[in-house]
Amino acid sequence: MTTADLLRANLLSPIALSFALGMGARAVRSEFSLPKDIYLGLSIFLLWALGLQGGAELREASLTAIAWPALATLGLGVATPISAYLVVRKVGRFSAADAAAIAAHYGSVSAVTYIAATTFAKSQGMEPEGFMPTLLTLLEAPGIQVALLIGVVQAGGHGRPLREVLHEVFTGRTMVLLVGGLLVGFIMGHENWAVIEPFYNTKGAVFRGALCLFMLEMGVVAAARLGDLRKVGGFLLGFGLGMPLVHGALGAWVGTLAGLSVGGATVLAAMAASASYIAAPPAVRLTLPEANPTFYLTSALVITFPFNLLVGIPIYFRLASWFGGTP
Repeated sequence: MTTADLLRANLLSPIALSFALGMGARAVRSEFSLPKDIYLGLSIFLLWALGLQGGAELREASLTAIAWPALATLGLGVATPISAYLVVRKVGRFSAADAAAIAAHYGSVSAVTYIAATTFAKSQGMEPEGFMPTLLTLLEAPGIQVALLIGVVQAGGHGRPLREVLHEVFTGRTMVLLVGGLLVGFIMGHENWAVIEPFYNTKGAVFRGALCLFMLEMGVVAAARLGDLRKVGGFLLGFGLGMPLVHGALGAWVGTLAGLSVGGATVLAAMAASASYIAAPPAVRLTLPEANPTFYLTSALVITFPFNLLVGIPIYFRLASWFGGTP
């Protein structure tokens, strides 16, 4: 399958079409929007299901199978925020606080992009490893911590103490649901997982249907900030499109070297290429209140997220296939 075929398949997927419809609804000023409680409930369900299934499948994985991918993921968690900071600071000439804030978002992970990449890899017959949710949690925290540390040192961040901010990161909804789900799924055992699997199976209709509803609202949210594109300038537009390709290529290459399958390397690449807009913003606001939210929110949510969802994931799949020697 050519790259054009992969792009076409991705753009015609229910996930991408739901996102596009949400953006279109906002563009024509439709009153459509999911109630806040439903949106929150969907996000909780998606993250909890990821954690539970990841824990159930992690129980079946051997230590030798996960060791190298885990080390590779931790390395990416350090490399991505540093590279993002250097580009924004040295090339873009942004302030240290703004550069660190943007780096925190690009060092962290978009769980929605992870889900979309996993779904796409499975649709191409390339099943990712069952322990990928574990790698998601390993990549989530270091990216934020490294960037915040840079910000505190270089920009003299004068928000709350870093210790308190890290507590917020580790006890936030995303981490509690993912890490807690992993633990519960790991401990419950195969028989107990089989009872609830039809509802929480990330390959099933319930999960994918909920994801489509979630993506409708994400399209509305992203379209609502399109006007901010005029404020971020040409550099951040180029950064928001170019940095994911660099990080994605690095993730696909490192994942392949660590022994991941094509599907697993694709998902790791998408995680490395993604930018957080859920876990990172509150941590940045607490530590670097002087950073401009227009810069880091617009680049992460309005530029990088749609790019990855609509175009980037098939590219990362092609890179992972190439690195893995699959035609």
